[in-house]
Amino acid sequence: MTLFSAALLLFLVMDPFGNVPVFLAVVAPVAPERRRRVIARELLIALAFLLVFLFAGGSLLAAVGISEATLTVAGGVILFLIALRMLFPPPGGVFPADTEEGGDEPFLVPLAVPLVAGPSALAAVLFIMNSDPERWPEWLAAVVLAWAASGAVLLLSTDLARVLKRRGLIAIERLMGMVLTAVATKLILTGLADFFGL
Repeated sequence: MTLFSAALLLFLVMDPFGNVPVFLAVVAPVAPERRRRVIARELLIALAFLLVFLFAGGSLLAAVGISEATLTVAGGVILFLIALRMLFPPPGGVFPADTEEGGDEPFLVPLAVPLVAGPSALAAVLFIMNSDPERWPEWLAAVVLAWAASGAVLLLSTDLARVLKRRGLIAIERLMGMVLTAVATKLILTGLADFFGL
């Protein structure tokens, strides 16, 4: 796996284009002048989670008795379910959000976790690190690159929604769902192979 392929995998798993409508819905009650600041804060929190899991994920899992193969399969299953919801969304959307006016400003949930640094993203980070731990500087760069690209998309979510319109966002979400289905299948198969020692 190269730095580019690792960054691309993480970018797809983070699914920023699919998250644009959700981010807009969640920050709707926030004052317009604060929205980008709130999104930037949530992105930084998500980056912290990703970096902690990149360097300490294996130790954390060992402490609670969860194997890396188990997490990889769990991340793949969750990602697969999310991909299916992207391909066949329920009436409330992929991630129904409370958009009632006057709601509290979002903090940590759901923007940072699980939308950016969700179980599937954490599993992908762990999978990349375990593929070759000695190349950790490359994996660190891949995480930062994927996060930065996702962050740029989400910070420009209002402008993207205006340009792409609803149909454009739906088309991108369906495309990302198809790609994520394949990524999820790969994670599940890899986790099962590791678990059974194949």
